[in-house]
Amino acid sequence: MIRNGELQLRDVAKFFFPLLLNVQLMSLSHSIINGSLARQDDFITALASFSVAMILHLFVASPSYQNHTVTIAMVRGRRSLRGTLLFVFLVASYVSLMLYLLAYTPVGSFVLDQVLGVNQAISAGARQVLGILVFLPFFTGLRGFFQGLVIRARRTGLVSWATGIRVGALLLLLVLGRNWFQGASLGAFALLGCIVTETMFMAWFAWRVALPADGSAEKPTREIFRYAFPLAYSSCLQQTIPLLINAILGRLPDAPLALAGFGVIRGFLFLLAGPMRNLQQAYLTLVRQDCDYRILVRFFYRTSVGMGLITLLVALPLSRPVLGGLMGIEPELRSYLTLPLAVCAIFPFFYGAANLLRGYFAGAHQTARLGYSTFCKLLFILACYPLFVYGKFPLPGIAIGIGLLLSAELVEAGYLRRQRNRQLAGARRPVPG
Repeated sequence: MIRNGELQLRDVAKFFFPLLLNVQLMSLSHSIINGSLARQDDFITALASFSVAMILHLFVASPSYQNHTVTIAMVRGRRSLRGTLLFVFLVASYVSLMLYLLAYTPVGSFVLDQVLGVNQAISAGARQVLGILVFLPFFTGLRGFFQGLVIRARRTGLVSWATGIRVGALLLLLVLGRNWFQGASLGAFALLGCIVTETMFMAWFAWRVALPADGSAEKPTREIFRYAFPLAYSSCLQQTIPLLINAILGRLPDAPLALAGFGVIRGFLFLLAGPMRNLQQAYLTLVRQDCDYRILVRFFYRTSVGMGLITLLVALPLSRPVLGGLMGIEPELRSYLTLPLAVCAIFPFFYGAANLLRGYFAGAHQTARLGYSTFCKLLFILACYPLFVYGKFPLPGIAIGIGLLLSAELVEAGYLRRQRNRQLAGARRPVPG
């Protein structure tokens, strides 16, 4: 409850930390699937097939990752609810069609065999996974829609409850699914089933919560689409950044070690710094006046410092028990990762700043700016591609990869901050006459 009409740090924490738990549980569910596939007879093919399929799925499905943001910003009544649902179903239909093409047509063979260069066994397994996931976009799209309704009602704990139920359903389905599936297909079946279960509970939670009335007018469907589609293609462009960095690392002298190390660090950053993306939803839901924004900025500073300190601890004194004991990383790779992972202590600040500013522009209904900011990141990585691929730099590949990752976030945050400052300066400028 916000007291005296002003936001307090405890209000932000109560809103934010259940969403942080949600990210941790989502990460846990993927680790559980990998653990189950690692116990298959041909575990290498199963793990590789599922991993390749999920990389493709994440890229293709990225336009739907902003459904909860669109819902928070747009749904104010039945008319805007119908318009937002129409957007959700249109995007889900597009993603489903793309998954179908990858799974059942020569398009999938070209992408997997020629573009990604995987062998026939992995390609076949990945296409089986994508075939099972063809209808998944409709459930993930609706899940994001229902999450947006619940988040706007400031009941973020319900989002974590639904994800916890998803993890429980996943464990059950991995056991039951062995009767009908094997290899990577088992992981796909369990993933589909647990997300269907999560979506059903999110629908029930959304039906039971009451949205706070803010007196704002409903937007027509045309305005909803104008708001939502820049977010969709911005999300798609975001997914190209790690793909391009991987393409650079794969052409360096220490490519295998660099790719392996970059994957480990990105997974760790997703687990720890990934929740900072929820600052965008926090801004849309909680900020109503200037003092609210200042409170949210204070929360962002404290949280990013805390996450940075945890990153330093894992990189340095806790490297052996965490990276070695829990994650099973060999000493040679751990020593290779130590300094780059320590440098990543500043990543939560850059990533959080970018998402806080994204919340500002999303709240101002200037989502086109978010597309431009992501395009700036993409151009930056493309400009770096020939520099590092054809140039001779006496740096390990992992240092180049982490440098590009951090610099890309700094480019986006810098662009958005400059645009915001220009807008604020323009608003303060006196009108002539």
